Amino acid sequence: MLSAAHEDVVREHIAEKIIASGGSIPFSEYMALALYAPGIGYYTAGSTKFGAVGDFITAPERGNLFAKVLARQCAAVLGETGGDIVEFGAGSGRLAAGVLAALEKRDALPETYRIVEVSADLRDRQRSLLTQRVPELVDRVRWEDTPPTSSWAGVAIGNEVLDALPVERFRIAADGVQQLVVGCDDLDMKPRWAPASAALAENIERLQSQLGRQLPEGYESEYCMMLEAWLRAAAGRLKRGAVLFSDYGYGRNDYYGDERTRGTLTCHFRHHVHDDAFINVGIQDITAWVDFSRTAEALDAAGLDYIGYTTQSQFLLGGGLVEMLEERGRDRRIAAEARELTLPGGMGERFRVMGFARGLGTKLAGFSGRDFGGRL
Repeated sequence: MLSAAHEDVVREHIAEKIIASGGSIPFSEYMALALYAPGIGYYTAGSTKFGAVGDFITAPERGNLFAKVLARQCAAVLGETGGDIVEFGAGSGRLAAGVLAALEKRDALPETYRIVEVSADLRDRQRSLLTQRVPELVDRVRWEDTPPTSSWAGVAIGNEVLDALPVERFRIAADGVQQLVVGCDDLDMKPRWAPASAALAENIERLQSQLGRQLPEGYESEYCMMLEAWLRAAAGRLKRGAVLFSDYGYGRNDYYGDERTRGTLTCHFRHHVHDDAFINVGIQDITAWVDFSRTAEALDAAGLDYIGYTTQSQFLLGGGLVEMLEERGRDRRIAAEARELTLPGGMGERFRVMGFARGLGTKLAGFSGRDFGGRL
């Protein structure tokens, strides 16, 4: 676990950027530095982020059920297209290990399992875990700095990746849209509201037009300016196959609902959840929930076809979870894991899975249940 001394290093780095920029930076830049500053950011420095000894637990960290269901979907796609699996932000590597192990049993391995990972520290951790769990398959894994830049076929997957894209914080004021900027006093971060950039103001005006209503004065939320460009880079070169994203989020109308007046920004520190992004700088996670309406529109604009949008619970049940539980009989540990992944009050409903495809005839069982596309 990184210490307060490391936090001071990150604060000093951000303060230097603030001073060099004339006294303030947009919140999105602050968030990017806190999470991804080379060698010292939350995701790039050497601390344990995932699991019981980290700051939060993702679905793959709870066991192998999520990975096994996802592997079935990948096998269905690869059976038609061949090619690779591309995973964006592989975390601890547990999802990759689980998917590869399950695909090996199904004789459905991809040509290459490509992990797009910006963190050298996480790459080392992923390689170590894969070597431990699937040593015979490590040679099939390749780490890359960027999304594919040439045409490829197969499956792209991203679990809790979109929520970590830097966002702008905005507020509706009497005189127009404001955005949060961050200054500093020595190593203390000093957030304040300032007139929004022309680009952000234009996007918030467009957002309100899409909502069909004006957000009330004082309303605060987030807007990810880079979402479309990131998705275009992630999926644009897929010539045949599917993209599957799982994350916590809402459709646009729910995301910017009247009751959600302070947005969705969330921080995770040693399994404590709060909304103060200016403490534990560089040693806590900072996320914002995903606008799945914009995600769908961006993938559609990239030329992909809608497959489905459903809850994690529906995805797992449709994808074969019940069969897996029946195969394991009275295994209490597996049953407990299944409950954690599917219960309505927890991950089962809060997390959503979205699928898009290009040139794919195969239907994916994970989307055979209830579809929530009408909420986008």
